Amino acid sequence: MENLNVPKHKTFYSIGLSYKKADAEVRGKFSLDAKAKTNVLLQAKEEGIESLIVTSTCNRTEIYGYADHPFQLIKLICENSNGTVEDFQKVGFVYKNHEAIDHIFRVGTGLDSQILGDFEIIGQIKNSFDEARALGLINTFLDRLINSVIQTSKRIKNETEISSGATSVSFAAVQYIIRNIENIGNKNILLFGTGEIGRNTCENLIKHTKNEQITLINRTKSTAEILAGKLNLVVKDYSDLHLELQKADVLVVATGAQNPTIDNAILNLKKPLLILDLSIPKNVNANVQQIPGVTLIHMDYLSQMTDDTLERRKQHIPAAEAIIEDMKLELNTWMNGRKYAPTIHALKAKLIDIVASEMTLHRKKLPNFDEEQAELITSRIIQKITNHFASHLKDENTSVDESIEFIEKVFQIGLQTPQKTTSEIEDKYKINLS
Repeated sequence: MENLNVPKHKTFYSIGLSYKKADAEVRGKFSLDAKAKTNVLLQAKEEGIESLIVTSTCNRTEIYGYADHPFQLIKLICENSNGTVEDFQKVGFVYKNHEAIDHIFRVGTGLDSQILGDFEIIGQIKNSFDEARALGLINTFLDRLINSVIQTSKRIKNETEISSGATSVSFAAVQYIIRNIENIGNKNILLFGTGEIGRNTCENLIKHTKNEQITLINRTKSTAEILAGKLNLVVKDYSDLHLELQKADVLVVATGAQNPTIDNAILNLKKPLLILDLSIPKNVNANVQQIPGVTLIHMDYLSQMTDDTLERRKQHIPAAEAIIEDMKLELNTWMNGRKYAPTIHALKAKLIDIVASEMTLHRKKLPNFDEEQAELITSRIIQKITNHFASHLKDENTSVDESIEFIEKVFQIGLQTPQKTTSEIEDKYKINLS
């Protein structure tokens, strides 16, 4: 996608880090909880960044938005998490303009997920989009882009089988439990944390294990009670966690805490315990493995599934990519229309000024000057000229940026002061991101 409707002197960026280069421990440092994400948005607004959204999930922390330089966005993440710029430079990525658009399409449609075809991410992007919009941080372009990604996700889900088998981190966790715990239907399962991943895991547990001995615990009990009411499950107080751990055969941890909530000090076990930590940052201390009978599995291990379901999904990648290209073309057409419209309006205004000047001149020189007839003729000529330019800019083979630049130079319209160079900005921030 070559042509982008971005403001003068601004670049559209996608910056962040994901499971591809950052392990769970590093991702945990850059993780943003709900409060931190809100702080990023508020800080961006204070710093004059006009449009962006921020997502932070178990697999990635990313910002999509406008900036003069990517470090402005990187700084937002680092100042609101435990991550550092030095760590970011080792594992982070920076995409701009068409590469940034490609990236968000692949993320939102599950092609860039740790488990191929995981559509949980699109719901998280929607939530991030809604929060940014409520704070007035969504401009026309980002609004159109995110809605295009949402529509593309729907099309891929409906028109391909890349989501067949309902594979996700939560589904992978349940499959692991089924394969490694005998008679799972009769075992005691404790789910600690009822956020999005916790809810999805719980629903998959009921669906695939037929287990009715699932107990829910959440720091905010009312949140767990809402889920329990829908699924007819038992809820216990957070203060009862240490007692419920003694009863459990399987513990699923999906909390959003920034530090471990489960360690060897809280475990007083009398039987084997399988622990699945689906949290980022990790919420189960590795020291639990010192206890005989404890097996600890983290989500990164679950995400390495290469079973038949995922192999079948890979066959549908080309179809999904074709849908993405189709939707990107539609977005590109809209963007180019918005991009060249101001130039056409400015061109028309310039021609009208030229005509007005000539009309004034000929009104003085010609005694029988027919002003009404001249206005009619020049108006038609102006319209035909602008229509020709508009048709040229609409042509899919046209380089819109180059053509707009040419028109502005020839007719001396829309000229802007030069923006600072990347090197100047990098010198200012004392960082090299090339």
